[in-house]
Amino acid sequence: MQFPTPLIPATLIKRYKRFLADCRLEDGREVTAHCANPGSMMGLAEPGMKIWLEPNDDPKKKLKYGWRLVEHEGGHFTGVDTSVPNKALRAALEAGEIPELSTYSTVRPEVKYGENSRIDFLLSAQGLPDCYVEVKSVTLSRQPALAEFPDSVTKRGTKHLGELSAMVRAGHRAVMFYLVQRTDCARFTLASDIDPDYAHAFELAHAAGVERLIYDTVITPSSIELGKPLSAVE
Repeated sequence: MQFPTPLIPATLIKRYKRFLADCRLEDGREVTAHCANPGSMMGLAEPGMKIWLEPNDDPKKKLKYGWRLVEHEGGHFTGVDTSVPNKALRAALEAGEIPELSTYSTVRPEVKYGENSRIDFLLSAQGLPDCYVEVKSVTLSRQPALAEFPDSVTKRGTKHLGELSAMVRAGHRAVMFYLVQRTDCARFTLASDIDPDYAHAFELAHAAGVERLIYDTVITPSSIELGKPLSAVE
């Protein structure tokens, strides 16, 4: 997924009210950017961090910048926009670039299912059970090379695991897809200390037949693309 507008570097002054971030551009100007991430952003919102913003000239948007990346030491990046995983995954699914899911010919986003929920992607093909795919953006890392999810309590995520299990019981296929939006991680684990209910719900869902796929991303200030599979640390 290419960024529609070239990103520009900035320094984070502070993030507040979840969706706002004050930033300093390289020319010294201070601007407020939209932060498309409702999570805690643990370890990603410290004042002084180098970040990358996407400018816009849309008259309908009050804020003229969107916060897209954090740049870490060593040239590594983290994508902070939680809408990106669905965009990147949809492109990969439609191109048949995910071997575990490449046999499906139809990709439908945001399909209603369960109890007042929408599945991120419903995959279908003649002769195959429908496949329900739920996507989670992974940005937390508290140990070198280890990505973790979630970074805060997610009752919504726990609910989704139960609904995926119900789809398996109904004869369908269900996949929990963790997309690691970091370039400095080689393994993945659940942050059970942050949300033990989610970790327990995942164990139950996995035992019920819900599959798990973990992929990393290739991130630059120009684009974010689906990368390679990662292994899980239990």
